Amino acid sequence: MKEKIQSLIKKYSNDRGRLMDILLDIQGVYNCVPAEAIDVIADHLDISRVDVEQTMSFYHFFTKEPAGKFAIYLNNSAVANIMGREDVAKAFEKEVGTGFNSVSDDGLIGLWDTADIGMNDQEPAALINGVVFTKLTPAKVKELVKGFKNGKDIHELHGEYGDGKNQDIQSMVNNNIRKKGPVLFSDYEVGMAIRRTVDCTPEHIIDEVKKSNIRGRGGAGFPAGLKWEFCRQSGGEEIYLVCNADEGEPGTFKERVILTELPKLLFEGMIIAGYALNAKEGILYLRYEYKYMKDYLENVLQQMRNLNLLGNNIAGKAGFNFDIRIQLGAGAYICGEESGLIESLEGKRGEPRNRPPFPVQKGYKNMPTVVNNVETLGSIVKIILNGSDWFKAMGTKESAGTKLLSISGDCKNAGVYEIEWGMTIKEMLDMVGASSVQAVQVGGPSGTCINPSQFNRIIAFEDIATGGSMIVIGKNRDLLKDFVLNFMEFFIEESCSSCGPCRSLTVILKNKLLKIMSGNGVKSDIDELYAWGKFEKEANRCGLGQTAANPILTTIENFRNLYEDLIKTDEEFISTFDMEKAVADSCEIVGRVPNIKAH
Repeated sequence: MKEKIQSLIKKYSNDRGRLMDILLDIQGVYNCVPAEAIDVIADHLDISRVDVEQTMSFYHFFTKEPAGKFAIYLNNSAVANIMGREDVAKAFEKEVGTGFNSVSDDGLIGLWDTADIGMNDQEPAALINGVVFTKLTPAKVKELVKGFKNGKDIHELHGEYGDGKNQDIQSMVNNNIRKKGPVLFSDYEVGMAIRRTVDCTPEHIIDEVKKSNIRGRGGAGFPAGLKWEFCRQSGGEEIYLVCNADEGEPGTFKERVILTELPKLLFEGMIIAGYALNAKEGILYLRYEYKYMKDYLENVLQQMRNLNLLGNNIAGKAGFNFDIRIQLGAGAYICGEESGLIESLEGKRGEPRNRPPFPVQKGYKNMPTVVNNVETLGSIVKIILNGSDWFKAMGTKESAGTKLLSISGDCKNAGVYEIEWGMTIKEMLDMVGASSVQAVQVGGPSGTCINPSQFNRIIAFEDIATGGSMIVIGKNRDLLKDFVLNFMEFFIEESCSSCGPCRSLTVILKNKLLKIMSGNGVKSDIDELYAWGKFEKEANRCGLGQTAANPILTTIENFRNLYEDLIKTDEEFISTFDMEKAVADSCEIVGRVPNIKAH
Protein backbone atom coordinates (compact mmCIF):
# COMPACT_ATOMS: atom_id res chain seq x y z
CA MET A 1 0.00 0.00 0.00
CA LYS A 2 2.74 2.45 0.93
CA GLU A 3 4.46 2.16 -2.47
CA LYS A 4 1.16 2.59 -4.32
CA ILE A 5 0.28 5.72 -2.34
CA GLN A 6 3.77 7.13 -2.89
CA SER A 7 3.32 6.69 -6.64
CA LEU A 8 -0.03 8.51 -6.51
CA ILE A 9 1.54 11.40 -4.64
CA LYS A 10 4.50 11.54 -7.04
CA LYS A 11 2.00 11.85 -9.91
CA TYR A 12 1.28 15.35 -8.56
CA SER A 13 4.94 16.21 -7.93
CA ASN A 14 4.49 16.04 -4.14
CA ASP A 15 2.52 19.29 -4.39
CA ARG A 16 0.58 20.06 -1.21
CA GLY A 17 -1.81 22.16 -3.28
CA ARG A 18 -2.96 19.03 -5.11
CA LEU A 19 -4.09 17.29 -1.93
CA MET A 20 -7.66 17.01 -3.24
CA ASP A 21 -6.46 15.07 -6.30
CA ILE A 22 -4.27 12.82 -4.18
CA LEU A 23 -7.14 11.98 -1.82
CA LEU A 24 -9.51 11.40 -4.73
CA ASP A 25 -7.07 9.01 -6.40
CA ILE A 26 -6.53 7.07 -3.17
CA GLN A 27 -10.28 6.90 -2.57
CA GLY A 28 -10.67 5.57 -6.11
CA VAL A 29 -8.16 2.77 -5.51
CA TYR A 30 -9.14 1.68 -1.99
CA ASN A 31 -12.78 2.84 -1.84
CA CYS A 32 -11.71 4.91 1.18
CA VAL A 33 -8.67 6.80 2.49
CA PRO A 34 -7.00 4.32 4.89
CA ALA A 35 -5.21 5.49 8.04
CA GLU A 36 -1.88 4.36 6.60
CA ALA A 37 -2.45 6.57 3.57
CA ILE A 38 -2.89 9.64 5.76
CA ASP A 39 0.52 9.03 7.36
CA VAL A 40 2.21 8.59 3.98
CA ILE A 41 0.57 11.74 2.57
CA ALA A 42 1.60 13.82 5.59
CA ASP A 43 5.19 12.59 5.34
CA HIS A 44 5.62 13.18 1.61
CA LEU A 45 3.86 16.56 1.51
CA ASP A 46 5.67 17.73 4.65
CA ILE A 47 2.47 18.62 6.44
CA SER A 48 0.90 17.37 9.65
CA ARG A 49 -1.52 14.46 9.81
CA VAL A 50 -4.09 16.95 11.13
CA ASP A 51 -3.75 19.00 7.94
CA VAL A 52 -4.62 15.92 5.89
CA GLU A 53 -7.48 14.85 8.15
CA GLN A 54 -9.09 18.27 8.35
CA THR A 55 -9.27 18.48 4.56
CA MET A 56 -10.51 14.94 4.25
CA SER A 57 -13.17 15.30 6.97
CA PHE A 58 -14.66 18.38 5.31
CA TYR A 59 -15.91 16.62 2.18
CA HIS A 60 -18.88 14.29 1.92
CA PHE A 61 -17.38 11.68 -0.38
CA PHE A 62 -14.12 11.02 1.47
CA THR A 63 -14.38 8.10 3.91
CA LYS A 64 -11.94 6.44 6.33
CA GLU A 65 -13.64 3.06 5.96
CA PRO A 66 -14.77 1.34 2.72
CA ALA A 67 -18.15 2.68 1.61
CA GLY A 68 -19.06 -0.66 0.00
CA LYS A 69 -17.93 -2.31 -3.22
CA PHE A 70 -21.10 -0.74 -4.61
CA ALA A 71 -21.50 2.62 -2.84
CA ILE A 72 -25.05 3.86 -3.37
CA TYR A 73 -25.66 7.55 -2.66
CA LEU A 74 -29.39 8.22 -2.88
CA ASN A 75 -30.43 11.83 -3.31
CA ASN A 76 -32.58 13.13 -0.45
CA SER A 77 -33.52 16.55 -1.86
CA ALA A 78 -37.03 17.92 -1.40
CA VAL A 79 -38.01 17.15 -4.99
CA ALA A 80 -36.62 13.61 -4.72
CA ASN A 81 -38.82 13.08 -1.67
CA ILE A 82 -42.03 14.27 -3.32
CA MET A 83 -41.24 12.10 -6.35
CA GLY A 84 -41.10 8.86 -4.36
CA ARG A 85 -37.70 8.71 -2.73
CA GLU A 86 -39.03 7.09 0.45
CA ASP A 87 -40.33 4.00 -1.36
CA VAL A 88 -37.05 3.67 -3.25
CA ALA A 89 -35.04 3.97 -0.02
CA LYS A 90 -37.16 1.28 1.67
CA ALA A 91 -36.65 -0.99 -1.32
CA PHE A 92 -32.88 -0.57 -1.11
CA GLU A 93 -32.91 -1.35 2.62
CA LYS A 94 -35.05 -4.44 2.09
CA GLU A 95 -32.99 -5.83 -0.79
CA VAL A 96 -29.58 -5.00 0.72
CA GLY A 97 -30.46 -5.98 4.28
CA THR A 98 -29.07 -2.89 5.98
CA GLY A 99 -30.16 0.63 6.82
CA PHE A 100 -28.95 3.85 5.26
CA ASN A 101 -25.54 5.24 6.18
CA SER A 102 -24.16 1.76 6.70
CA VAL A 103 -22.58 -1.08 4.73
CA SER A 104 -23.90 -4.62 4.37
CA ASP A 105 -22.19 -7.26 6.54
CA ASP A 106 -20.36 -8.72 3.55
CA GLY A 107 -19.05 -5.27 2.53
CA LEU A 108 -20.70 -5.54 -0.89
CA ILE A 109 -23.21 -2.68 -0.77
CA GLY A 110 -23.22 0.61 1.12
CA LEU A 111 -26.33 2.78 1.41
CA TRP A 112 -25.79 6.50 1.93
CA ASP A 113 -27.91 9.63 2.04
CA THR A 114 -26.62 12.51 -0.02
CA ALA A 115 -27.77 16.02 -0.80
CA ASP A 116 -28.81 17.30 -4.23
CA ILE A 117 -26.93 15.63 -7.12
CA GLY A 118 -28.20 17.85 -9.93
CA MET A 119 -30.96 15.49 -11.11
CA ASN A 120 -34.13 17.26 -9.94
CA ASP A 121 -35.71 16.81 -13.36
CA GLN A 122 -35.53 12.98 -13.15
CA GLU A 123 -35.95 11.91 -9.55
CA PRO A 124 -35.57 9.70 -7.61
CA ALA A 125 -31.89 9.44 -8.58
CA ALA A 126 -28.72 7.98 -7.12
CA LEU A 127 -24.98 7.91 -7.66
CA ILE A 128 -23.68 4.34 -7.63
CA ASN A 129 -19.87 4.18 -7.80
CA GLY A 130 -20.02 7.58 -9.47
CA VAL A 131 -22.51 6.46 -12.15
CA VAL A 132 -25.90 8.17 -12.21
CA PHE A 133 -29.10 6.12 -12.11
CA THR A 134 -32.29 8.14 -12.62
CA LYS A 135 -36.04 7.65 -12.24
CA LEU A 136 -35.58 4.81 -9.80
CA THR A 137 -38.51 2.66 -8.69
CA PRO A 138 -38.72 -0.19 -6.16
CA ALA A 139 -38.80 -2.63 -9.09
CA LYS A 140 -35.61 -1.15 -10.58
CA VAL A 141 -33.96 -1.27 -7.17
CA LYS A 142 -34.71 -4.98 -6.86
CA GLU A 143 -33.10 -5.72 -10.21
CA LEU A 144 -30.07 -3.51 -9.50
CA VAL A 145 -29.31 -5.13 -6.17
CA LYS A 146 -29.81 -8.56 -7.72
CA GLY A 147 -27.27 -7.61 -10.38
CA PHE A 148 -24.75 -6.44 -7.75
CA LYS A 149 -25.10 -9.71 -5.85
CA ASN A 150 -24.67 -11.71 -9.07
CA GLY A 151 -21.37 -10.01 -9.80
CA LYS A 152 -22.45 -7.72 -12.63
CA ASP A 153 -20.32 -4.67 -13.41
CA ILE A 154 -21.79 -1.23 -12.69
CA HIS A 155 -21.51 -0.17 -16.34
CA GLU A 156 -23.20 -3.38 -17.47
CA LEU A 157 -26.13 -2.56 -15.20
CA HIS A 158 -26.10 1.02 -16.41
CA GLY A 159 -26.42 -0.23 -19.97
CA GLU A 160 -29.42 -2.35 -19.07
CA TYR A 161 -31.28 0.59 -17.54
CA GLY A 162 -30.00 3.42 -19.74
CA ASP A 163 -32.06 4.86 -22.57
CA GLY A 164 -29.26 4.95 -25.13
CA LYS A 165 -28.66 8.68 -24.72
CA ASN A 166 -25.38 10.40 -23.83
CA GLN A 167 -23.31 7.30 -24.48
CA ASP A 168 -20.21 9.48 -24.81
CA ILE A 169 -20.35 10.01 -21.07
CA GLN A 170 -21.79 6.60 -20.19
CA SER A 171 -24.80 8.09 -18.47
CA MET A 172 -28.52 7.48 -18.44
CA VAL A 173 -29.12 11.17 -17.68
CA ASN A 174 -31.65 12.87 -19.94
CA ASN A 175 -30.84 16.55 -20.41
CA ASN A 176 -34.49 17.58 -20.90
CA ILE A 177 -33.83 20.71 -22.94
CA ARG A 178 -37.31 22.16 -23.28
CA LYS A 179 -36.63 25.59 -24.77
CA LYS A 180 -33.60 26.71 -26.77
CA GLY A 181 -33.02 30.45 -26.78
CA PRO A 182 -31.01 32.80 -29.01
CA VAL A 183 -27.81 32.90 -26.94
CA LEU A 184 -26.50 29.67 -25.50
CA PHE A 185 -28.36 27.25 -27.75
CA SER A 186 -28.04 29.13 -31.04
CA ASP A 187 -25.82 27.60 -33.71
CA TYR A 188 -22.20 28.70 -34.03
CA GLU A 189 -18.88 27.59 -35.49
CA VAL A 190 -16.43 26.33 -32.88
CA GLY A 191 -13.31 28.50 -32.76
CA MET A 192 -14.70 31.51 -34.63
CA ALA A 193 -15.03 33.62 -31.47
CA ILE A 194 -11.44 32.76 -30.48
CA ARG A 195 -10.14 33.82 -33.89
CA ARG A 196 -12.01 37.12 -33.59
CA THR A 197 -10.68 37.58 -30.08
CA VAL A 198 -7.00 37.25 -30.99
CA ASP A 199 -7.43 39.94 -33.65
CA CYS A 200 -8.34 42.39 -30.85
CA THR A 201 -6.54 43.69 -27.79
CA PRO A 202 -7.42 42.25 -24.38
CA GLU A 203 -8.67 45.71 -23.41
CA HIS A 204 -11.10 45.71 -26.34
CA ILE A 205 -12.50 42.32 -25.32
CA ILE A 206 -13.03 43.47 -21.73
CA ASP A 207 -14.67 46.66 -22.95
CA GLU A 208 -17.07 44.70 -25.18
CA VAL A 209 -18.02 42.44 -22.28
CA LYS A 210 -18.58 45.50 -20.07
CA LYS A 211 -20.78 47.18 -22.70
CA SER A 212 -22.92 44.05 -23.01
CA ASN A 213 -24.03 44.47 -19.38
CA ILE A 214 -23.76 40.74 -18.78
CA ARG A 215 -24.00 39.95 -15.08
CA GLY A 216 -22.81 36.76 -13.42
CA ARG A 217 -25.28 33.91 -13.88
CA GLY A 218 -24.43 32.16 -10.61
CA GLY A 219 -26.86 34.19 -8.52
CA ALA A 220 -24.94 37.21 -7.20
CA GLY A 221 -25.16 39.02 -10.53
CA PHE A 222 -21.87 40.96 -10.41
CA PRO A 223 -21.02 42.52 -13.81
CA ALA A 224 -18.62 40.13 -15.54
CA GLY A 225 -16.71 42.82 -17.45
CA LEU A 226 -16.01 44.79 -14.28
CA LYS A 227 -14.72 41.67 -12.56
CA TRP A 228 -12.32 41.06 -15.45
CA GLU A 229 -11.19 44.69 -15.41
CA PHE A 230 -10.58 44.72 -11.64
CA CYS A 231 -8.51 41.55 -11.97
CA ARG A 232 -6.36 42.98 -14.78
CA GLN A 233 -5.76 46.09 -12.68
CA SER A 234 -4.61 44.07 -9.65
CA GLY A 235 -1.13 43.75 -11.11
CA GLY A 236 -0.31 40.21 -10.07
CA GLU A 237 2.62 38.30 -11.52
CA GLU A 238 0.20 35.56 -12.55
CA ILE A 239 -3.53 35.62 -13.18
CA TYR A 240 -5.87 32.64 -12.97
CA LEU A 241 -9.28 31.95 -14.43
CA VAL A 242 -11.58 29.52 -12.61
CA CYS A 243 -14.84 28.18 -13.96
CA ASN A 244 -17.22 27.37 -11.13
CA ALA A 245 -19.03 24.14 -12.05
CA ASP A 246 -19.87 23.27 -8.46
CA GLU A 247 -23.59 23.39 -9.17
CA GLY A 248 -24.80 22.50 -5.69
CA GLU A 249 -27.92 24.62 -5.16
CA PRO A 250 -30.82 22.16 -4.80
CA GLY A 251 -33.00 22.37 -7.87
CA THR A 252 -30.26 23.56 -10.22
CA PHE A 253 -29.11 21.39 -13.10
CA LYS A 254 -28.71 23.80 -16.04
CA GLU A 255 -24.92 23.68 -15.96
CA ARG A 256 -25.00 19.90 -16.10
CA VAL A 257 -26.72 20.41 -19.45
CA ILE A 258 -24.16 22.92 -20.75
CA LEU A 259 -21.29 20.66 -19.69
CA THR A 260 -22.72 17.71 -21.63
CA GLU A 261 -24.36 19.47 -24.59
CA LEU A 262 -22.11 22.50 -25.10
CA PRO A 263 -18.67 21.79 -23.61
CA LYS A 264 -16.79 23.43 -26.48
CA LEU A 265 -18.85 26.59 -26.01
CA LEU A 266 -17.87 26.66 -22.34
CA PHE A 267 -14.18 26.03 -23.02
CA GLU A 268 -14.16 28.64 -25.77
CA GLY A 269 -15.57 31.15 -23.27
CA MET A 270 -12.78 30.23 -20.85
CA ILE A 271 -10.16 30.70 -23.59
CA ILE A 272 -11.55 34.15 -24.46
CA ALA A 273 -11.48 35.11 -20.78
CA GLY A 274 -7.93 33.78 -20.50
CA TYR A 275 -6.87 36.03 -23.37
CA ALA A 276 -8.59 39.09 -21.91
CA LEU A 277 -7.02 38.50 -18.48
CA ASN A 278 -3.59 37.48 -19.76
CA ALA A 279 -3.97 34.26 -17.76
CA LYS A 280 -1.91 31.18 -18.54
CA GLU A 281 -4.06 28.61 -16.77
CA GLY A 282 -7.76 27.99 -16.49
CA ILE A 283 -9.30 25.55 -14.04
CA LEU A 284 -12.71 23.93 -14.32
CA TYR A 285 -13.85 23.09 -10.78
CA LEU A 286 -16.25 20.21 -11.39
CA ARG A 287 -18.47 19.00 -8.57
CA TYR A 288 -17.89 15.38 -7.57
CA GLU A 289 -21.50 14.52 -8.40
CA TYR A 290 -20.57 15.21 -12.07
CA LYS A 291 -17.48 13.03 -11.98
CA TYR A 292 -19.14 10.72 -14.50
CA MET A 293 -18.53 13.30 -17.25
CA LYS A 294 -14.84 14.02 -16.48
CA ASP A 295 -13.34 11.67 -19.09
CA TYR A 296 -15.73 13.06 -21.69
CA LEU A 297 -14.69 16.64 -20.89
CA GLU A 298 -10.99 15.72 -20.95
CA ASN A 299 -11.53 14.31 -24.43
CA VAL A 300 -13.18 17.55 -25.57
CA LEU A 301 -10.23 19.54 -24.23
CA GLN A 302 -7.85 17.36 -26.22
CA GLN A 303 -9.93 17.90 -29.36
CA MET A 304 -9.55 21.65 -28.86
CA ARG A 305 -5.79 21.29 -28.40
CA ASN A 306 -5.68 19.35 -31.66
CA LEU A 307 -7.49 22.25 -33.35
CA ASN A 308 -4.91 24.72 -31.95
CA LEU A 309 -7.65 26.35 -29.86
CA LEU A 310 -5.90 25.47 -26.62
CA GLY A 311 -2.25 25.24 -25.64
CA ASN A 312 0.56 27.35 -27.13
CA ASN A 313 0.16 30.10 -29.71
CA ILE A 314 -3.60 29.60 -29.79
CA ALA A 315 -5.22 30.28 -33.19
CA GLY A 316 -1.82 31.32 -34.50
CA LYS A 317 -1.48 34.19 -32.03
CA ALA A 318 2.17 34.24 -30.98
CA GLY A 319 2.53 34.25 -27.20
CA PHE A 320 -1.09 33.39 -26.48
CA ASN A 321 -0.48 30.34 -24.34
CA PHE A 322 -3.37 29.08 -22.24
CA ASP A 323 -4.52 25.67 -21.09
CA ILE A 324 -7.30 24.23 -18.94
CA ARG A 325 -7.26 21.52 -16.32
CA ILE A 326 -10.19 19.91 -14.52
CA GLN A 327 -10.29 19.82 -10.73
CA LEU A 328 -12.83 17.57 -9.06
CA GLY A 329 -14.53 18.56 -5.82
CA ALA A 330 -15.49 15.95 -3.23
CA GLY A 331 -18.97 16.96 -2.10
CA ALA A 332 -19.39 20.34 -0.37
CA TYR A 333 -22.12 22.87 -1.25
CA ILE A 334 -20.11 25.69 0.30
CA CYS A 335 -17.49 25.31 -2.46
CA GLY A 336 -19.95 27.04 -4.78
CA GLU A 337 -18.91 30.23 -2.94
CA GLU A 338 -15.92 31.54 -4.88
CA SER A 339 -13.44 31.90 -2.04
CA GLY A 340 -14.43 28.53 -0.56
CA LEU A 341 -13.89 27.06 -4.01
CA ILE A 342 -10.41 28.60 -4.16
CA GLU A 343 -9.54 27.13 -0.76
CA SER A 344 -10.61 23.72 -2.08
CA LEU A 345 -8.49 24.20 -5.21
CA GLU A 346 -5.53 24.69 -2.89
CA GLY A 347 -6.16 21.37 -1.18
CA LYS A 348 -7.80 22.76 1.93
CA ARG A 349 -11.18 22.80 3.62
CA GLY A 350 -13.64 24.78 1.52
CA GLU A 351 -14.18 27.46 4.16
CA PRO A 352 -14.93 30.93 2.73
CA ARG A 353 -12.27 33.56 3.23
CA ASN A 354 -12.69 36.92 4.90
CA ARG A 355 -12.99 39.72 2.35
CA PRO A 356 -11.29 42.01 1.46
CA PRO A 357 -9.03 41.10 -0.23
CA PHE A 358 -11.32 39.80 -2.95
CA PRO A 359 -10.34 36.94 -5.27
CA VAL A 360 -9.67 39.40 -8.11
CA GLN A 361 -6.94 40.83 -5.86
CA LYS A 362 -5.67 37.74 -4.08
CA GLY A 363 -7.25 34.45 -5.07
CA TYR A 364 -5.79 31.11 -6.16
CA LYS A 365 -2.18 30.80 -4.95
CA ASN A 366 -2.62 34.34 -3.60
CA MET A 367 -2.73 35.67 -7.16
CA PRO A 368 -5.49 37.69 -8.90
CA THR A 369 -8.22 35.26 -9.89
CA VAL A 370 -11.50 35.55 -11.77
CA VAL A 371 -14.20 33.04 -10.87
CA ASN A 372 -17.09 32.84 -13.36
CA ASN A 373 -19.74 30.18 -13.64
CA VAL A 374 -20.48 27.91 -16.59
CA GLU A 375 -23.43 29.84 -17.98
CA THR A 376 -21.63 33.18 -17.82
CA LEU A 377 -18.59 31.94 -19.74
CA GLY A 378 -20.73 30.21 -22.35
CA SER A 379 -22.62 33.46 -22.98
CA ILE A 380 -19.37 35.38 -23.53
CA VAL A 381 -18.74 33.48 -26.79
CA LYS A 382 -21.96 34.75 -28.34
CA ILE A 383 -21.26 38.31 -27.19
CA ILE A 384 -17.94 38.26 -29.03
CA LEU A 385 -19.58 36.78 -32.14
CA ASN A 386 -22.67 39.02 -32.25
CA GLY A 387 -21.69 42.16 -30.35
CA SER A 388 -22.67 43.81 -27.10
CA ASP A 389 -25.58 45.73 -28.63
CA TRP A 390 -27.14 42.47 -29.86
CA PHE A 391 -26.87 40.96 -26.39
CA LYS A 392 -28.27 43.86 -24.38
CA ALA A 393 -31.18 44.28 -26.79
CA MET A 394 -32.59 41.19 -25.10
CA GLY A 395 -33.95 41.06 -21.56
CA THR A 396 -34.54 44.14 -19.41
CA LYS A 397 -32.64 47.31 -18.59
CA GLU A 398 -30.84 45.81 -15.60
CA SER A 399 -30.80 42.21 -16.84
CA ALA A 400 -29.39 41.84 -20.33
CA GLY A 401 -29.55 38.71 -22.44
CA THR A 402 -31.09 35.35 -21.63
CA LYS A 403 -31.21 33.13 -18.57
CA LEU A 404 -31.17 29.36 -18.24
CA LEU A 405 -33.77 28.08 -15.81
CA SER A 406 -33.75 24.64 -14.19
CA ILE A 407 -37.44 23.97 -13.54
CA SER A 408 -38.59 20.99 -11.50
CA GLY A 409 -41.24 19.87 -9.04
CA ASP A 410 -44.98 19.78 -9.66
CA CYS A 411 -45.07 20.53 -13.39
CA LYS A 412 -45.61 18.49 -16.56
CA ASN A 413 -42.39 19.45 -18.31
CA ALA A 414 -39.46 19.66 -15.91
CA GLY A 415 -36.20 20.57 -17.59
CA VAL A 416 -34.00 23.40 -18.85
CA TYR A 417 -35.42 26.51 -20.49
CA GLU A 418 -33.50 29.41 -22.03
CA ILE A 419 -35.67 32.49 -21.63
CA GLU A 420 -35.13 36.23 -21.93
CA TRP A 421 -34.95 38.02 -18.60
CA GLY A 422 -38.29 39.70 -17.88
CA MET A 423 -40.64 36.71 -18.07
CA THR A 424 -43.25 36.67 -15.30
CA ILE A 425 -43.57 33.75 -12.92
CA LYS A 426 -47.09 33.14 -14.27
CA GLU A 427 -45.77 32.94 -17.83
CA MET A 428 -43.12 30.51 -16.64
CA LEU A 429 -45.72 28.30 -14.95
CA ASP A 430 -47.85 28.25 -18.11
CA MET A 431 -44.75 27.37 -20.14
CA VAL A 432 -43.95 24.30 -18.03
CA GLY A 433 -47.52 23.07 -17.68
CA ALA A 434 -47.98 23.77 -13.98
CA SER A 435 -51.45 24.10 -12.52
CA SER A 436 -52.84 24.16 -8.97
CA VAL A 437 -49.65 25.79 -7.70
CA GLN A 438 -49.25 26.65 -4.04
CA ALA A 439 -45.78 28.23 -4.25
CA VAL A 440 -42.64 28.65 -6.32
CA GLN A 441 -39.21 28.37 -4.75
CA VAL A 442 -37.16 30.89 -6.71
CA GLY A 443 -33.37 30.52 -6.62
CA GLY A 444 -33.32 27.28 -4.63
CA PRO A 445 -33.42 27.04 -0.82
CA SER A 446 -31.20 30.13 -0.52
CA GLY A 447 -33.71 32.13 -2.55
CA THR A 448 -37.33 33.14 -2.03
CA CYS A 449 -40.55 31.15 -1.65
CA ILE A 450 -43.37 33.15 -3.25
CA ASN A 451 -47.15 32.74 -3.17
CA PRO A 452 -49.71 33.10 -6.00
CA SER A 453 -50.25 36.81 -5.31
CA GLN A 454 -46.66 37.33 -6.51
CA PHE A 455 -46.83 35.32 -9.71
CA ASN A 456 -46.93 38.52 -11.79
CA ARG A 457 -43.43 39.43 -10.65
CA ILE A 458 -40.73 39.29 -13.33
CA ILE A 459 -37.63 37.15 -13.38
CA ALA A 460 -34.89 39.80 -13.41
CA PHE A 461 -32.22 41.25 -11.18
CA GLU A 462 -34.39 44.31 -10.59
CA ASP A 463 -37.31 42.23 -9.29
CA ILE A 464 -36.86 38.56 -8.42
CA ALA A 465 -33.45 37.21 -9.37
CA THR A 466 -32.39 33.58 -9.59
CA GLY A 467 -29.25 31.62 -10.23
CA GLY A 468 -31.47 29.24 -12.16
CA SER A 469 -33.28 26.93 -9.73
CA MET A 470 -37.09 27.15 -9.94
CA ILE A 471 -39.06 24.58 -7.95
CA VAL A 472 -42.83 24.39 -8.49
CA ILE A 473 -44.76 23.36 -5.37
CA GLY A 474 -48.30 22.05 -5.84
CA LYS A 475 -51.23 22.73 -3.55
CA ASN A 476 -51.24 19.10 -2.41
CA ARG A 477 -47.82 19.45 -0.74
CA ASP A 478 -47.08 20.16 2.91
CA LEU A 479 -44.92 23.22 2.35
CA LEU A 480 -43.35 23.22 5.81
CA LYS A 481 -42.69 19.48 6.08
CA ASP A 482 -41.83 18.66 2.47
CA PHE A 483 -39.74 21.74 1.72
CA VAL A 484 -38.87 24.14 4.54
CA LEU A 485 -37.73 21.41 6.94
CA ASN A 486 -35.78 19.65 4.17
CA PHE A 487 -34.05 22.89 3.20
CA MET A 488 -33.08 23.65 6.81
CA GLU A 489 -31.62 20.17 7.20
CA PHE A 490 -29.67 20.74 3.99
CA PHE A 491 -28.13 23.97 5.29
CA ILE A 492 -27.23 22.37 8.62
CA GLU A 493 -25.50 19.51 6.82
CA GLU A 494 -23.65 21.79 4.40
CA SER A 495 -22.51 24.50 6.83
CA CYS A 496 -18.72 24.68 7.14
CA SER A 497 -19.37 25.54 10.84
CA SER A 498 -16.79 28.31 10.81
CA CYS A 499 -19.25 30.99 11.99
CA GLY A 500 -21.06 30.54 15.30
CA PRO A 501 -24.48 31.79 14.11
CA CYS A 502 -24.47 29.41 11.14
CA ARG A 503 -23.16 26.51 13.22
CA SER A 504 -25.66 26.91 16.05
CA LEU A 505 -28.56 29.15 15.11
CA THR A 506 -29.53 27.11 12.07
CA VAL A 507 -30.06 24.10 14.33
CA ILE A 508 -32.04 26.20 16.82
CA LEU A 509 -34.26 27.46 13.99
CA LYS A 510 -34.90 23.92 12.79
CA ASN A 511 -35.81 22.77 16.32
CA LYS A 512 -38.18 25.71 16.79
CA LEU A 513 -39.76 24.84 13.43
CA LEU A 514 -40.21 21.23 14.58
CA LYS A 515 -41.84 22.46 17.78
CA ILE A 516 -44.42 24.39 15.77
CA MET A 517 -44.96 21.54 13.32
CA SER A 518 -45.57 19.10 16.19
CA GLY A 519 -48.42 21.27 17.46
CA ASN A 520 -46.57 22.49 20.54
CA GLY A 521 -45.83 26.02 19.35
CA VAL A 522 -47.30 29.29 20.57
CA LYS A 523 -47.65 32.58 18.76
CA SER A 524 -44.41 34.02 20.11
CA ASP A 525 -42.52 31.12 18.52
CA ILE A 526 -43.30 32.47 15.05
CA ASP A 527 -42.05 35.93 15.97
CA GLU A 528 -38.91 34.45 17.52
CA LEU A 529 -38.26 32.33 14.41
CA TYR A 530 -38.43 35.45 12.27
CA ALA A 531 -36.26 37.57 14.56
CA TRP A 532 -33.60 34.87 14.89
CA GLY A 533 -33.66 34.30 11.13
CA LYS A 534 -33.03 38.00 10.54
CA PHE A 535 -30.13 37.89 12.97
CA GLU A 536 -28.60 34.91 11.16
CA LYS A 537 -28.88 36.81 7.89
CA GLU A 538 -26.81 39.64 9.35
CA ALA A 539 -24.29 37.76 11.48
CA ASN A 540 -22.59 35.37 9.06
CA ARG A 541 -19.78 36.13 6.66
CA CYS A 542 -20.65 34.04 3.59
CA GLY A 543 -23.64 33.49 1.36
CA LEU A 544 -24.61 30.15 2.89
CA GLY A 545 -24.84 31.55 6.40
CA GLN A 546 -26.55 34.72 5.23
CA THR A 547 -29.27 32.83 3.36
CA ALA A 548 -29.62 29.69 5.51
CA ALA A 549 -32.68 31.12 7.26
CA ASN A 550 -34.39 32.12 4.01
CA PRO A 551 -36.63 29.03 3.85
CA ILE A 552 -38.15 30.08 7.18
CA LEU A 553 -38.02 33.85 6.67
CA THR A 554 -39.66 33.90 3.24
CA THR A 555 -42.37 31.39 4.15
CA ILE A 556 -43.25 33.36 7.30
CA GLU A 557 -43.48 36.47 5.11
CA ASN A 558 -45.54 34.83 2.38
CA PHE A 559 -47.26 31.88 4.07
CA ARG A 560 -47.63 32.97 7.69
CA ASN A 561 -51.06 31.35 7.88
CA LEU A 562 -49.41 27.90 7.58
CA TYR A 563 -47.50 28.58 10.79
CA GLU A 564 -50.46 30.18 12.56
CA ASP A 565 -52.69 27.21 11.75
CA LEU A 566 -50.34 24.98 13.75
CA ILE A 567 -49.89 27.00 16.92
CA LYS A 568 -51.88 26.71 20.10
CA THR A 569 -53.84 29.50 21.73
CA ASP A 570 -52.93 30.40 25.33
CA GLU A 571 -55.99 28.50 26.55
CA GLU A 572 -55.05 25.38 24.55
CA PHE A 573 -51.48 25.56 25.79
CA ILE A 574 -52.52 25.82 29.44
CA SER A 575 -55.05 23.00 29.12
CA THR A 576 -52.47 20.60 27.68
CA PHE A 577 -49.47 21.67 29.76
CA ASP A 578 -48.05 18.72 31.68
CA MET A 579 -46.56 20.21 34.86
CA GLU A 580 -45.22 16.92 36.16
CA LYS A 581 -43.40 16.22 32.89
CA ALA A 582 -42.01 19.76 32.77
CA VAL A 583 -40.63 19.43 36.31
CA ALA A 584 -39.16 16.01 35.51
CA ASP A 585 -37.53 17.33 32.35
CA SER A 586 -36.09 20.30 34.23
CA CYS A 587 -34.66 18.08 36.95
CA GLU A 588 -33.07 15.85 34.33
CA ILE A 589 -31.45 18.84 32.64
CA VAL A 590 -30.17 20.22 35.95
CA GLY A 591 -28.80 16.80 36.83
CA ARG A 592 -26.76 16.75 33.64
CA VAL A 593 -25.37 20.28 34.01
CA PRO A 594 -22.82 20.79 36.81
CA ASN A 595 -22.88 23.73 39.21
CA ILE A 596 -26.52 24.64 38.63
CA LYS A 597 -29.00 24.81 41.48
CA ALA A 598 -32.61 23.80 40.98
CA HIS A 599 -35.20 26.29 42.21
